[in-house]
Amino acid sequence: MSSDDRTLLRGFRDGFEWESVERLPYKEAGEAPFKAISRQVLFSDPALECELRYFEMQPSGFSTLERHEHAHGVMILRGHGSCLVGQEVRKVKPFDLVSIPAWTWHQFRATAKEPLGFLCMVNARRDKPQLPSEDELRMLKSDARVAAFLGGSGGA
Repeated sequence: MSSDDRTLLRGFRDGFEWESVERLPYKEAGEAPFKAISRQVLFSDPALECELRYFEMQPSGFSTLERHEHAHGVMILRGHGSCLVGQEVRKVKPFDLVSIPAWTWHQFRATAKEPLGFLCMVNARRDKPQLPSEDELRMLKSDARVAAFLGGSGGA
C-alpha cells in the first residue's frame, strides 16, 4: 500500500484506535474541568467542512460541562454512561445518537465499570466553549436530576 493509499484508508486497530491517527489530550490541563478523557481527530479535511472526532473516557471519566454556538452530532460507540443535554439527563449505550443544539449545556460521563467512547461531528470552524458561571451552575443544579448527575464535583 502506498503512502497515498493510507490517507484514504486508515484501518481500525484494537483498543479503539486507527492507523495514523494520534491519541491526543482532550484539552489542555487546567483549561476546564474534565477527567480521564482523550480524543482522536479521525477526519479534518477542509473539503468536508466538519470534523469527526473520537472521544474516550476511562471508567468514571467525564467531559467538560460547557456550551457554545456550534451544534454537535454524537454517536456512542462503546460502553455505557450518561449525558446531560440542556436540563435533560439520559443514560447512553452503544449506537445511541445524541443531538446537541447550539448554546445548550452538555456533558458526558462514563460509568464506574467501563470506558465510554463516542464519535462527535462538529463544524470545522467553531467557537470556543463557555463554562457555566456560578449562577448558571446553581440554576442547572436546581433540577434534582441534573444535580445528581453533576454530583459534588461542581459540574466537573
